[in-house]
Amino acid sequence: MTTDTIIAREGTVIQHGPLNDRVYLMKLGPGIVQFTLEQAEALAREHGYSKIFAKVPASASDAFLERGYEMEAFVPGFYNGREDGYLYAKYLDPERKVLADADIIEDVLATALARGKASRPCALPTGFAIRPADLADAEALAALYDAVFATYPFPIHDPGYIGETMQSHIRYYCAVREGRIVAASSAEIDRDGQNVEMTDFATHPSYRGMGLCSALLAAMEEDMRNKGMHTAYTIARAALYPINITFARAGYAFGGTLRNNTNICGAFESMNVWYKTLE
Repeated sequence: MTTDTIIAREGTVIQHGPLNDRVYLMKLGPGIVQFTLEQAEALAREHGYSKIFAKVPASASDAFLERGYEMEAFVPGFYNGREDGYLYAKYLDPERKVLADADIIEDVLATALARGKASRPCALPTGFAIRPADLADAEALAALYDAVFATYPFPIHDPGYIGETMQSHIRYYCAVREGRIVAASSAEIDRDGQNVEMTDFATHPSYRGMGLCSALLAAMEEDMRNKGMHTAYTIARAALYPINITFARAGYAFGGTLRNNTNICGAFESMNVWYKTLE
């Protein structure tokens, strides 16, 4: 499984590469916004990428709008509970913006919103346990992710990557049955911004439909709340019912759809943003 490159420099973090055919401005550092944008756009032109995707604070919003970016999603209080966050996109190839599965995405969202109002989160089934993962679990986590995802925007199939990120800014969680990891997830922590991305949900095919992702999410929320995180969010596959329903049932609000944003399971998929204030 190939992956894209991550560049971290002076507080700015950018991912780019042919797998996702994009430049992703993951974190905007304290430097001059226009200079960062010029770098990102030069990188996209150099490699012929079809999309630039950026996650930025409201204070930098005007610089993106002036250069033709459009808002695809919005998370209030994303930064420290005080400053809103925007997810902007610029399409260098207009075909990248076209949704082939718009009807499915619309129905998934409508279903999730309806189920979120009418349902309660699932309880953990008997015989399963949820726990934080540790370094000894890296091989098993990587094997699960490799079995579930044909392609993925980050190298979670690599035990080395999991071990490295586990010791820095990502906390992994697992659902265990009889000593075997059968589902997993992760919380990617931005300590400076007091926000956390609830991500990397995967369940072994034999254990799907049992509410394990809901149980993982509940455990993650409790842990992140205790760690002082203010806002939790996810970027979920927009055409899949289960993961969108999971977040809606857990009280997350819909923030927007990122068009053809991510190469996952062998194709570009649109992604829905959901968010929640952790109180």
